[in-house]
Amino acid sequence: MSGRGVRRFVADLLRGRRPRSFRAREADVDELRAAIMLRAARPGDAAPSEEFVTDLHRRLTTELAAEPTDRDVPLSASPGPVVDATRRRLVAATSIAAAAAAVVGAVADHALSGRGAAQGGTGGEQTLIPNTGEWRTVSASSDLAEGRVQGFDLGTVVGFVARTGGELRAVSGVCTHLGCRLALDAAARRLNCPCHTTSFALSGELLRYQLAVPPAPLPRFEVRETHGVVQVFAPPGPVM
Repeated sequence: MSGRGVRRFVADLLRGRRPRSFRAREADVDELRAAIMLRAARPGDAAPSEEFVTDLHRRLTTELAAEPTDRDVPLSASPGPVVDATRRRLVAATSIAAAAAAVVGAVADHALSGRGAAQGGTGGEQTLIPNTGEWRTVSASSDLAEGRVQGFDLGTVVGFVARTGGELRAVSGVCTHLGCRLALDAAARRLNCPCHTTSFALSGELLRYQLAVPPAPLPRFEVRETHGVVQVFAPPGPVM
């Protein structure tokens, strides 16, 4: 994380609280976008509330209005630094707002067309189907022989893909309790949460926990094998 403001924002999202405002930097945009999308992907939490997104837009608009613009620069002064700084803030703020709006759009799309997280398997597992997604390569087929497991980090999502009984299966690499990133225990063939005593099978099912309420199973990704590579359907990566 690049700063205290981003860490607090993400912590508030994970705990279902209204995120505290802070002055975002251009470098914070990708982390904030990923946090919003991951929070929306948790089972039972299709998206932040519409009230939250509306408030986010309001705060961003207020912040931008307080920044200097071209009209604020005297004609005799060199406008370059001020205009460039304002433009950077505008790009950053617009990106965050667009990410939040996309999440609300996904909820509306799900309600109208039935798209979104589709139920699959047993025990309440869900398959994550992004509102805007693409097939992204996570492994070469040759690196994922029978019984092998491989982690992946695509920037927008993290997860694990495994081949068992000739079948490929990919699951989220984020614990469904508080969003901690899971660690692979290759010998035991399970995914452990480093924050609490919680473990999941490679297929996503909950194996053990010491919490008052059992966490939900891990969501799955759509996965395919084509032209010598293994791919999952996931949100696009950050635009460079």
